[in-house]
Amino acid sequence: MYLGLDLGTSGLKGILIDAGQKVVAEAHAALTVSRPQPGWSEQNPADWLAAAETVFDALSAQTSAGEIRAIGLSGQMHGATLLDGRDEVLRPCMLWNDTRAHEQAAAMDADADFRAITGNIVFPGFTAPKVAWVRDNEPGVFERISRVLLPKDYLRLWLTGGYHSDKSDAAGTSWLDTGKRVWSDRLLARTGLSRVNMPALVDGPDVTGKLRAGIVDRWGFSDDCVVAGGGGDNAASAIGVGVTGAGEAFVSLGTSGVLFAACDAYAPAPETAVHTFCHALPRTWHQMGVILSATDALNWYAGLVGVDAADLTGELGDLQAPGRTLFLPYLGGERTPHNDAAVRGALVGLEHASGRQAVTRAVLEGVVHAVRDCRDALAATGTQFERLLAVGGGAKSDYWLKVLATSLGVAIDVPVAGDFGGAFGAARLAMMAAGDLDADGLSQPPIARSFEPDAALADAFTEAHTRFRTAYQQTRTL
Repeated sequence: MYLGLDLGTSGLKGILIDAGQKVVAEAHAALTVSRPQPGWSEQNPADWLAAAETVFDALSAQTSAGEIRAIGLSGQMHGATLLDGRDEVLRPCMLWNDTRAHEQAAAMDADADFRAITGNIVFPGFTAPKVAWVRDNEPGVFERISRVLLPKDYLRLWLTGGYHSDKSDAAGTSWLDTGKRVWSDRLLARTGLSRVNMPALVDGPDVTGKLRAGIVDRWGFSDDCVVAGGGGDNAASAIGVGVTGAGEAFVSLGTSGVLFAACDAYAPAPETAVHTFCHALPRTWHQMGVILSATDALNWYAGLVGVDAADLTGELGDLQAPGRTLFLPYLGGERTPHNDAAVRGALVGLEHASGRQAVTRAVLEGVVHAVRDCRDALAATGTQFERLLAVGGGAKSDYWLKVLATSLGVAIDVPVAGDFGGAFGAARLAMMAAGDLDADGLSQPPIARSFEPDAALADAFTEAHTRFRTAYQQTRTL
């Protein structure tokens, strides 16, 4: 068997697959996020290890850990896990959606080398500006930094005792030469660091080590069980759904929203705010448009009105043209295409007729308008696709997928029931590390249902998207 671990923001998930890539066991441990100040988002890395112990305990109760040949890792990107010379954590990890380092990010982005070498804007949520924030605001902590690890790679340190990161995750730090797929000594030096402070770089299917004796003894793993390089959460999800070649793409409606397209060549376009990162496979890259609130926006509204999110979307009925009400889903700033950490969400055009269903539709539409912004940004780089696989919790809403298909003008395919996300992709990378799977075996899952664009409503959604863009421009400075 092969184990995939996905260290997300809200929890750690473990999936076991067999030699036929069938899921045979799974477990989950919840995580919480601390927000001590506006724009801050943190977790204690010790909680990740406790979650891993919970997942291992649960899986060991379902099957024999001794049958696991390899473990793959997927994880939330960009988090700054700062360690001293004894591998002790120096402060809580600043997460991907932490925007406190916006001033440091802007200063780095003004240095042309960062975009030229990384192929990306320096976003406030990336790792390098967070470390610069620590340098400027917590100098005593900065002086003690021996190693900077991404979240899943801290979990790897616990598993193997080694310092490694895969290139898809490292591409989100603002320190990677993304075209050459190596650390940039020049950019590291600009932030007072060097390669000594960085983990060794690998590709997703590479072996990064074997499990520590304490892990083997406690849960009964084999001495020969290896740990694969793994991938950043979206790259690992792409491995899970088989999006690995040019022209293949998926949309993820999770806590954040992601429009992901695989690329055979490195083609950066930082001026579009599109992310251009290494893929989890060797010699491949991908582009992403990223919005910071997708199901997060729906869950916020569900909490506001005191109704379960699934019930809100389930009561909507047939697809309707957008109404006057617009929702801007910028609850914690935005990435693609705006790179705007200061903007906040808004409901615009409320009227007496704006009942619960009308506002629910506006929230779903607002997220799709933001995804359409990402589609337009990708198109500006020449990236095109005719169909999208839909994954994430939001893909359970037929209404949301109908809006997405009609607004984007592409067919949306939904895989059969099952989890084909980051944990499954990590398990596939583990299988590759064990030598039991090659890239040709990364097929796409069977499709359960598809949604075609509603041509009769296409113009109405285009008009609403135009109003959405105008509303952003008029509210961004409020």
